[in-house]
Amino acid sequence: MAMIQDAVDIVCNPFTSQELDKGQTGFDRTFMTQVRMPSEMHDGVSMPDYIDKMDRAGIGRSLLIAVRAGDMRMAGSAEIPYDQVAEYCRAHPDRFSGLAGVDPYRGMQGLRDLTYAVEELGFVGAHLYPHWFGLAPDHAKYYPYYAKCCELGIPIMMQVGQNLVYNRKRALPSVGRPICLDQVAIDFPELKLIGIHIGVPWTDEMIAMAWKHENIYIGGDAYAPKYWPPQLVHYMNSYGQDKVMFGTDWPVIDPERAVKELEAMELRPEARAKLMRDNARKVFRLPESEAK
Repeated sequence: MAMIQDAVDIVCNPFTSQELDKGQTGFDRTFMTQVRMPSEMHDGVSMPDYIDKMDRAGIGRSLLIAVRAGDMRMAGSAEIPYDQVAEYCRAHPDRFSGLAGVDPYRGMQGLRDLTYAVEELGFVGAHLYPHWFGLAPDHAKYYPYYAKCCELGIPIMMQVGQNLVYNRKRALPSVGRPICLDQVAIDFPELKLIGIHIGVPWTDEMIAMAWKHENIYIGGDAYAPKYWPPQLVHYMNSYGQDKVMFGTDWPVIDPERAVKELEAMELRPEARAKLMRDNARKVFRLPESEAK
């Protein structure tokens, strides 16, 4: 099966020595070992080296997350500043677009930050980690941010399903049941909601939400494709082919490995193109880009 040469990775975390040195990743070396990250990556991967990986995998564009992982007044929280991600995007505008992390405890300043990220920095969407805040996706504290996303015309992605222990100093509860998107989709029908990390162990619930609601999508990331549940593969290869988008959650999953495993799947050509490229371009309103 021919590789898609201009794929889009919708979930990508900056993971250079800069993020590690500044303590901006939110996870420790125990987590790196748990997800079987190669030891040579433990000190970060430079952007030029990551772009080389993109090229070998046929990925034209990656969406970089300016993550806000928890209330920064609490020990163990982490963030990557919007401007830091914007620098990567400005340096490689044909390869990267930014996603603005959401922290519901920042109130009006958080809403102003989100507006700045989209209108001034050119970010194409928002990103939320519900478990870092201990609040399920349908909590009222997120609603002003959902409304602002509607005003700005951007989608928002959020982790659904379980979460791991990212840092042994602070374990977080798994609050992101996919069913929690149900009421949000009803209250904000024009807001595109993307449940990333495929909803494990509630993948059937995630599929049900994407099937029920026109404005709910699934991010296929954080798990190696060869381990994706068969019901998800069936969904994206049939009646759900317009609702699933490729991602890696780099550095959790290596893009070369992910693409290779997806190439081995028996997917219809139109379903493969939508998964790897077309759905993301439509949802995030991305410019066309190609791997060099």
